[in-house]
Amino acid sequence: MLTRDQIAERVARDVPTGSYVNLGIGQPTRVAAFLRPEQQVVLHTENGMLGMGPEAVGDEIDPDLVNAGKVPVTELPGASYFHHADSFAMMRGGHLDVCVLGAFQVSTAGDLANWHTGEPDAIPAVGGAMDLAIGAKDVFVMMALFAKDGAPKLVQQCSYPLTGLACVSRIYTDHALFHLTERGVILAETFGISEDELRKRIDVPLLAPEDET
Repeated sequence: MLTRDQIAERVARDVPTGSYVNLGIGQPTRVAAFLRPEQQVVLHTENGMLGMGPEAVGDEIDPDLVNAGKVPVTELPGASYFHHADSFAMMRGGHLDVCVLGAFQVSTAGDLANWHTGEPDAIPAVGGAMDLAIGAKDVFVMMALFAKDGAPKLVQQCSYPLTGLACVSRIYTDHALFHLTERGVILAETFGISEDELRKRIDVPLLAPEDET
């Protein structure tokens, strides 16, 4: 199975050249560390920055330069800053090619649940996720495939409050990579688990890669 950094590297590899991309709070921010200069990807953060670089370390840290998750980041040549409202206008206006988000659950229809578990004592944290999920042209999800109790997070229908409907196009997990299409869920790759075992543990129909073409 893949580590979190290996998942992030796998996501970075699939980001199209020249894309404008938003990386969600938490695990998705690691993708920035694996983007290659030749990809010419421009990173956007909803607190008002375009041209964000990887996470800042050591002497690079500037307490006034953070991403939406309050993590210190670097800036790349040509970086720009703007009002929070302008940043959300970019998100809602369909100007982002890809956003990468975490999730509690994703349904086979591409529905996303990532802001609240519905538990009475849980702290909701929607942030800009709803705007990103609906505004971005492609939504990539990074998550562990199974919850701590072993329940799969890829489900027929989400039981948690929804963030967006039919918005997820790919799911990157520690055990497998899935493409969500109009015909169903494509099992693109597996990591450290056999296809047969995966099908037994996930109660959703999985199509073979050749069904994508």
